[in-house]
Amino acid sequence: MKVLHVDASALGDHSVSRRLTAAIVSGLERQHPDASVTYRDVHAEPLDHWGLPGDKQDAAALEDDKALQEFLDADVVVIGSPMYNFTISSSLKAWIDRIAVAGKTFRYTASGPEGLAKGKRVIVGLSRGGMYPAGSPAGAMDFQEPYLRTLFGFLGVTDVAFVRAEGLALGDEHKAKVIDTALADVDRVVALSRAA
Repeated sequence: MKVLHVDASALGDHSVSRRLTAAIVSGLERQHPDASVTYRDVHAEPLDHWGLPGDKQDAAALEDDKALQEFLDADVVVIGSPMYNFTISSSLKAWIDRIAVAGKTFRYTASGPEGLAKGKRVIVGLSRGGMYPAGSPAGAMDFQEPYLRTLFGFLGVTDVAFVRAEGLALGDEHKAKVIDTALADVDRVVALSRAA
């Protein structure tokens, strides 16, 4: 099994999404001792924002190709996604712009778009300060989880799981409880990868 581990938080050791992805990857390694893990920190080593291929220097273009190949090679992609201003971080978006490539991970056909990244599993560790229950006024402001679910679905990934740590800004006691609950949920999500 090839695992791609992507972190995007700006909070370093204080990051809850990084804690979640570390637990997810650790669980995958326990279940699959022969797994190989490729790590990419898109905050510490950000990719340039998208531009025309001719605008790229050689080194940046090579890094774009490397990011795409890492995604294509992975069986399981583990992503840490903190919510910043109701959506994903700009560094994670820059990475997504490298993997959403026509002719590589999707194509347009006479019957509509077709995802080419089928057969992968994506596990996302979400962290956010507020609560965004579906169907609520706050839920309408969630441009994080629906975006990621839609994006990977467009690329052909139908197996997308989320581990959520919500309400982290609602007090220390609530934060500790939420993190414990999310870490317990990691075991459930990872267990679904046994057959992968």
